[in-house]
Amino acid sequence: MQTIVFIGSNKSGTSREALFVSTNMGYYTVLLTNRKSFIRQRKEFSEVQQMIYVEDLLDKNIVLSIIQELQQKNKQIEAVISFIDPFVALAAELSQQLGIVQLSTKALSLIENKSLVRKHITELPVSPKHIIYHIDKPIDEALQQLENSFPLVLKSPVSNGSKDVLPVNSVAELMKGLQYLKKRIPNDVILIEEYLDGPQYLIEVMVVNGEISIIAVIEQEILNGARFIVTGYNYPALLNINESEKLETAVFKIIRHLQLTNGTCHLEMRNVRGEWKLIEINPRMSGGAMNRIIEEGTGINLVKETIKLFLGLKPNLKKTVMNYVYAKYITIHSLGKLIKITGKNRALKHDEVKMVYVKPRKGAILRKPQSMGDRYAYVIAVADSAEKAKKTANKAAAEIKFYLEPL
Repeated sequence: MQTIVFIGSNKSGTSREALFVSTNMGYYTVLLTNRKSFIRQRKEFSEVQQMIYVEDLLDKNIVLSIIQELQQKNKQIEAVISFIDPFVALAAELSQQLGIVQLSTKALSLIENKSLVRKHITELPVSPKHIIYHIDKPIDEALQQLENSFPLVLKSPVSNGSKDVLPVNSVAELMKGLQYLKKRIPNDVILIEEYLDGPQYLIEVMVVNGEISIIAVIEQEILNGARFIVTGYNYPALLNINESEKLETAVFKIIRHLQLTNGTCHLEMRNVRGEWKLIEINPRMSGGAMNRIIEEGTGINLVKETIKLFLGLKPNLKKTVMNYVYAKYITIHSLGKLIKITGKNRALKHDEVKMVYVKPRKGAILRKPQSMGDRYAYVIAVADSAEKAKKTANKAAAEIKFYLEPL
């Protein structure tokens, strides 16, 4: 039986879509998960033929032994895939070890570590001022290297979550942020970068045999505060020819410098006074509603084409439509226990709204956004202009109301 093994998944978004796509492509779909809640909610994962709990998904020997057990039970492993950091490089290594497909394992592993990425691209003009701060060193020395210039941004080198990216505006906030990151993700180093001011863009990329394809460039709207939370995605990004050419040049230089020749990634970059700067790069396609945004805008199901890449098949990246798409994410501004949600059906009735997704269930504890996981709903609208798509999505999103019991 032709089988695809997925290492990790979220409850929704790109990684969950991949499970549906795998099954729809006719494969026996196996999910290895480290989330006990998924095991308890097994019936909700009807698209998965087999779910296996693994406490440590990064233990290569354990994962490999499970795959070998599947093979002994007449499961023909066609692909091992992950759409989640930090399992992407592991899946690529296992794919290579099993003789399925040759992916850029070293590059993918490198990209999973923000501090290693910064080391490798320091000489490129896209790299912001930064230091890799060793926690046992005096902070004064680090501040001198950055010319004592605030604001700064703190990042854990091994996390891709917005909750581990902290803007700081003073020495006091810097010290508090360092303590927070030390407790959250024990590590020897923390990345300290200059704050980059300018519009931010997400760039989806696939590389096949060294050929780099920019699938989509999407402008992000960011809720600036204690964290960087993206609340809007605008496809296609409205760039002039010069901006677009400079962005393509920058992206190609980064990909080649990191020696990514087979794999996918997405970059987040800011246009700082006409110059492109790399915020971060991740060795997978973006999560959340990204696949639907790209499919509505281009006709490309990027999840499906990524699975084909891991299967050793040739992806089809030809764009068949050209639409303006806007995705509006909804956050709340208070803490409370969810009583009810209204307005989803009204939002769906708006012309040109293609999708409305609401994540939390009754009884869930909701809060002001501290991470991307605290975005509780989104609306996707498609139109013949960027302005119209955004206006429609915002108007539909305004229909959705969360009723909370204060805590």
